[in-house]
Amino acid sequence: MLDWVGPGASEETLSLITAGALPLYTVAPFVAMLLVIAVFPLWIPHWWESNRNKLAVSALLGLPILALYAVRRPGALLSMAEEYVSFIVLLAGLFVISGGILLRGDLEATPITNTGLLALGSVLASFIGTTGASMLLIRPLLQANRERTHVHHTIVIFIFLVSNIGGMLTPLGDPPLFLGYLQGVPFTWTFRLWPHWALQVAALLALYFVWDTRQYTREPIAALRRDRSQIEPLRLRGALNIVWLGLVVCAVAFLHAPWREGAIVAVSAVSLWRTPRAVRRANGFTAYPIVEVAVLFAGIFLTMIPALELLRLRGGELGVRAPWHFFWASGILSSFLDNAPTYLTFLALGQGLGLAREVVEVPHAVLAAISVGAVSMGANSYIGNAPNFMVKSIAEEQGIKMPSFFGYMVYSGAILLPLFAIVTLVFFR
Repeated sequence: MLDWVGPGASEETLSLITAGALPLYTVAPFVAMLLVIAVFPLWIPHWWESNRNKLAVSALLGLPILALYAVRRPGALLSMAEEYVSFIVLLAGLFVISGGILLRGDLEATPITNTGLLALGSVLASFIGTTGASMLLIRPLLQANRERTHVHHTIVIFIFLVSNIGGMLTPLGDPPLFLGYLQGVPFTWTFRLWPHWALQVAALLALYFVWDTRQYTREPIAALRRDRSQIEPLRLRGALNIVWLGLVVCAVAFLHAPWREGAIVAVSAVSLWRTPRAVRRANGFTAYPIVEVAVLFAGIFLTMIPALELLRLRGGELGVRAPWHFFWASGILSSFLDNAPTYLTFLALGQGLGLAREVVEVPHAVLAAISVGAVSMGANSYIGNAPNFMVKSIAEEQGIKMPSFFGYMVYSGAILLPLFAIVTLVFFR
């Protein structure tokens, strides 16, 4: 995700298109991959629980694209493989290290407590990344709410805020913004996005507080009594992992591949070595969530190559020119495609339109629209951003029944689309 080839490959790709090497039907495996992820958990849930079966599906749908590009353009496969390795290494590193941080105790799961944890995560996400913040806080949030019976709405809003929108203020927050930094966007430029961040975070926190207050009043009396009777002061164990987490952030900020990945692997290995096993056992730490993400995104990364190349080459035909066009176009595609290469694609499109060259050859408003769209609308589906699936998997592993793929999109459509319409009117018209 951090080393996407981006616009530099457009000339070679154009020659392939001209030669008829990339027909539209090459997008079919990607569409099938999305449908499988959406339908199989509902159709054959027990079969789909196995990561081995998920790997089989990813291999089946990815192999045609692998064969096509191995013959026609092996360089694209190499670039995607490097991107995938960077992506998984970073996610796994944050997953392993944050899994060694244990907050012992049990807070009373009141609406104020839950809203406070969501607000904290929305801030942390911009400084330790959406993945780091998600993995650090999801277990304490689940632990606090373990006595409650109405929980999945809290996890949905957690994904909206902590796993996506919160990571908007620095290049460390979300991979698209880090890619922009590597493309020449000044490190402090993303601070310009604080009004967009503040509006969305404030609106979602207010909505959540009202929603959770209503759900709280519907909890069984026995559950609330049990929650109050089991309150324990919070105690931190595995605090050294906070240092390791900081080192991972520094590696992402200051190192390049392969040194970055090597540093993350080394720090993660030290975390595994130095953290007592009892801490991870108490956290309910298993490899299942990160393995699930790894096998599913292997198929997604492979099958989305033709979709992204077609978008790069024919994106100009979409009529995207105004900031609000960029906001919705980059956002909608980031809902289902990986938001990092989608960000670069629309940045390249903006650079080729001959608009004002205020920052990396595009207007500030256009870059803001691309950035906010790619980061925020990653929350529209479980596959819009990798932490989404990881949070879902961890929650389900601890017995919470999460919405299906389409069920989640009902929530995002009802809550986020009106919010994004407001963002459009306030900032991009």
